[in-house]
Amino acid sequence: MPAALEGIRVLDLSRVLAGPWCSQNLADLGADVIKVERPDAGDDTRGWGPPFLKDSEGEDTRDSAYYLAANRNKRSIEIDLATDAGRDIVLALARVSDVVLENYKVGALKKYGLDYDSLRAVNPRLVYCSITGFGQTGPWAHRAGYDFIIQGIGGLMSITGEADDRPGGGPQKVGVAVADLFTGMYATQAILAALFHRERTGAGQHLDLALLDVQVAMTANMASNYLHSGTPPKRWGNAHPNLVPYQTFKASDGWIIVAVGNDGQFRRFVELGGEPALADDPRFLRVQDRIRNREALVPLLAEMVSRRTQDAWIDGMEGVGVPCGPINDLHQVFENPQVRARGMRIAIDRPDAGPVALVANPVKASLTPPSYRLPPPRLGEHTDAVLSGVLGWDAARIAAARAAGAIGRGDATGADA
Repeated sequence: MPAALEGIRVLDLSRVLAGPWCSQNLADLGADVIKVERPDAGDDTRGWGPPFLKDSEGEDTRDSAYYLAANRNKRSIEIDLATDAGRDIVLALARVSDVVLENYKVGALKKYGLDYDSLRAVNPRLVYCSITGFGQTGPWAHRAGYDFIIQGIGGLMSITGEADDRPGGGPQKVGVAVADLFTGMYATQAILAALFHRERTGAGQHLDLALLDVQVAMTANMASNYLHSGTPPKRWGNAHPNLVPYQTFKASDGWIIVAVGNDGQFRRFVELGGEPALADDPRFLRVQDRIRNREALVPLLAEMVSRRTQDAWIDGMEGVGVPCGPINDLHQVFENPQVRARGMRIAIDRPDAGPVALVANPVKASLTPPSYRLPPPRLGEHTDAVLSGVLGWDAARIAAARAAGAIGRGDATGADA
């Protein structure tokens, strides 16, 4: 069965995380992704270590674990856009591509003749996706956008972290770059929709993705709470503004999560804990009652939970249908039998390093599942192969471009040759 995106070529001018996360999604689904990188330096994240990928001798390669997370299934070419010849190569590749993905500052590619209007003139079927911090329009369009800053501006940090009046209270960013990652996911969705539209109409289009827009959108129910109440939500730590108890509790030997979603689950929870009277207390009968009387209820539940071990609570709640779970570190995550059964850890061989450990794509599809064809590439590893295979260049023309500084030297191991 052909891959879902087999035959789709993506020219990826993006770097760091949001764009590469998008292009990796497309690559996993079968697209041919050509990653354009600066000669010698490459994607910034190649150097964002330690840790770094180890080679077959146990020495650090030049590729960080961060870079590995977002760049499998791609071919890397080194092109210097500051040269006329380098720009001509990108233009030639855009003519024969279906998608261009870029995250340059607004207007930066226009001076190279690689903006949407310029490329649409030579390839009207092109889907051109721009990812920036603040979008292509508006008073902040030319500002640089970074995930941490966007989490603050976009409201996420106002609802993340313990409340100001609790120990450790104050704004807190999320532990991974969620604004970048969600933007990459929205960009993937937008590109797929644009390709579907093109199949029906023959027309490409420009997609304008902004980290700030995405961050505002992903506040979801919290934004809706504000829009319908006029009151900005506050930080609840591990609690929930609309459900009680829906938070962490400390058992006798560690922490657990209790996620009670309705009145029946609350009754079964307190009965399991030996406190059935709590379910009949007028203060705690319904979800609304428990929210109003949160300050009275939570200490009672905390004392109840502290009497038993993590395993006793988790096994007991699973048995009576109360949602619960442990708080795992990443070692425990990858040892979890469900995670193992779902195949969420994979490895792809790379000539200089052997098996490269990676996290699998979570999509499970019966006919067109994600595939893992290429490891995260070495810098410039595929420069010659792309120029010859996609553009039809012979060895002499490639050598001349390299001598002129338009393309990089290729991977240091010589694999590009």
